Amino acid sequence: MADRPPEFPLRSFLGMEIERGEGTGSVSVVVGPAHVNPNGVVHGAVTFAMMDTAMGAAVSSLLADGQQCATVEIQTRYHRPVLSGTIRATAEVVTAGRRLMHVEARTVDDDDRLVASSTSTYTVFEPR
Repeated sequence: MADRPPEFPLRSFLGMEIERGEGTGSVSVVVGPAHVNPNGVVHGAVTFAMMDTAMGAAVSSLLADGQQCATVEIQTRYHRPVLSGTIRATAEVVTAGRRLMHVEARTVDDDDRLVASSTSTYTVFEPR
């Protein structure tokens, strides 16, 4: 895969900046009006999407040519609200098998306080 993760509409809509390394991924978002819920805090779907994307980037960095990945399951925990600033999700592949990879992610705020965390399983496949 190319060093730069591909563009996709949700990435553009949320303003996600994505990076990936060998078995790692990160996503950052500058919080704006489109990210908050009616209570004025960042919507949980934003941090969920960030962690899922960071974990997907981490997994995709380990794929062979022609392979793809998809989320099988994901568990997310929310630890504190965010009202403004930049939030950053980082992910790391914990175990990588031939068909399944287990990944962990954490999202922090500007003060490096834990905002949300997640664990996930991804499947690896070759499209037909």
